[in-house]
Amino acid sequence: MADIVFENTRFNPDLTPFHELAKAMAKAFGYTAELELDAELAQLVRLRVAQNNNCSYCLILHTQAARDHGIALAKIDGLGSWWESNLYSGAERAALDYCDALNEGSRTGFQAVHDAARAQFSERGIAELAAIVINMNVWTRLKLAQGATPSFKQG
Repeated sequence: MADIVFENTRFNPDLTPFHELAKAMAKAFGYTAELELDAELAQLVRLRVAQNNNCSYCLILHTQAARDHGIALAKIDGLGSWWESNLYSGAERAALDYCDALNEGSRTGFQAVHDAARAQFSERGIAELAAIVINMNVWTRLKLAQGATPSFKQG
């Protein structure tokens, strides 16, 4: 990411205290947070939300973070169709389905998705999973609103 810069094309997010609140959420549930959930699984979920919400900033950041976590490139590359792949473990599949259902927000049958995730994770793990998805939704919407547009560094 050293050769990419992001320009705020719509507004400066520091004009309100919201950006600091979002940073506090990221500290608690972002890619550097200490969580009960497996770090690689949490990173796959973050990247999946970025894909679902078409956030350029988050896609670039979380693809690189997934690489830095040592996640297999095939898993990163195939994440957009995870349900069509045998590359993902049962826990990863449950977490990604939960992620997609919560991110979508209007899927019927959410209880069944929750129950499948609950079979893989503790109650705290489910709470962390939900918090990761919610946190990422805050960031993807913030970056969209502020117009965080990637460009290659000049010179």
